[in-house]
Amino acid sequence: MIFPKVLDLILDLEGEFEIVEFRIGKKKEDYSYARIIVFGENEEHLNLILKELHKMGAKIPESEEVEVSPAPEDKVLPDNFYVTTNNRTFIHHIGKWVEVEGIAMDRVIVLKNGKAICLPINEVKKGDLVVIGERGVRIIPPERPRKSTYFEFMGGKVSSERPTEKMIEIIAREIVELKRVGGKIAVVAGPAVNHTAARDALAGLIRDGFVDLLLSGNALAVHDIEISIFGTSLGMDIKSGKPVPGGNRHHLYTISKIIAVGGIKNAVEKGMVRDGIMFECIRKRIPFILAGSIRDDGPLPEVITDVMIAKAEMKKALEGIDMVLMLATTLHSIAVGNLLPSWVKTICIDTNPATVMKLIDRGTYQAIGVVTDVGLFLPTLYAKVKEIAHS
Repeated sequence: MIFPKVLDLILDLEGEFEIVEFRIGKKKEDYSYARIIVFGENEEHLNLILKELHKMGAKIPESEEVEVSPAPEDKVLPDNFYVTTNNRTFIHHIGKWVEVEGIAMDRVIVLKNGKAICLPINEVKKGDLVVIGERGVRIIPPERPRKSTYFEFMGGKVSSERPTEKMIEIIAREIVELKRVGGKIAVVAGPAVNHTAARDALAGLIRDGFVDLLLSGNALAVHDIEISIFGTSLGMDIKSGKPVPGGNRHHLYTISKIIAVGGIKNAVEKGMVRDGIMFECIRKRIPFILAGSIRDDGPLPEVITDVMIAKAEMKKALEGIDMVLMLATTLHSIAVGNLLPSWVKTICIDTNPATVMKLIDRGTYQAIGVVTDVGLFLPTLYAKVKEIAHS
C-alpha cells in the first residue's frame, strides 16, 4: 500500500502529481515500479513535499552525490542536516551507494574514512562531515510480506478485540523458530512483570534459552530480588496478594542488602538470591542493562544512572537482535523503540492501548500490540513456547 499512501501524501500537502509510468509485479516475487512527476506551488513547497516522500522510500531517479558539511563545534550541527529514519539507509558517495551503519531514528549521518555512520547529536565532534539535505540519500522501508500470514509485523494489526490466545500461539511459534535458526531475542520489561506474578514465566524463558538480552530499570530488578528474599513485591505477599506488615520497607531492605554484598552477581553467588529473573540472567550469563531514572530508590549497583551512557549501552547491546518483546512498560518500550531499526520484529504487550499507539507515533512503525494483562499473557506464552519447542 505504499503507492496510494504516496499519492495521498502529495494531495494532503496540497501538491499535484502526474503518473508517468506504473508497472505492477505479476508474481509475488516481482517488484512493482512507479515513476511520477510531483508539482509544488514553488521550490520551497516542492522541497517540503519531496522531504516527506523521501521518508516513504521515494527517490529522485538521478543518482546525485551526497552533500556534507563539517560540524562547526562538538554537538553542533550544520544547517539543514539530514535526520535519519529507522529504515535501511544508503548514501551515494564517490559514485557508489554506501549503507549507513548503526541506523536508528532521529540521528545524523557522518562520513568517516569512506564509511557512513549513524550517530546521535551528542557524539558528533567538531569537523565531522555531516550529511545535509536529502540529495544522494536513499531509504528502503520494510516490505510487506509476499504471502498472507497471521503474523505480519505491521503497526496496528492487533487490538484487545482480536483473539489474543491465537496471537500468543503465533508469537510463541515465531520465538521458537527464530531461536532454531540462531536468531536473537531481547526482552524489555517493567516491574509489573513481578507485581502480576508473571515473574516465573519470564525467568523460565531466560532459563530455557529463549532470551538473549534483558533491558529494564531499577524497579524490575529490585522487586524481582525482593520476591526472592522476602516473598513480597511492593510489600504485597506474592502468593496471597495481601499486604504484609512492614512490607512497604522490603524494597529498601532489598536494595541495602544488594549494595552491601557488592551487586546482584555477588548476591546470587553467595546464595542470597536463589530464583527469579535476575538470578537466571546471572546463572545463564544473559547480559542485562538497567537504566536509571530520577524515581529510583538506591539504586542497585548495576543500574546505569547516566541516561546517555545507558542509551549508548542499549544501542550497542541491541546490535544483531532480531526480535524484541516489550512487556508492560511505556517509558522503556518507547526508549528502546527509538533505538531499533525498522526490520527488527517488535511486539508490545500492555493493558493500555495508548502505549502501543505512543510507540508507533514516535516512529516505531513496525511494532504490533497485544492489549492484555502481562500477568495473563506471559505464563500462557511460556507454556506455548515449551509446547512448541518440544513438539
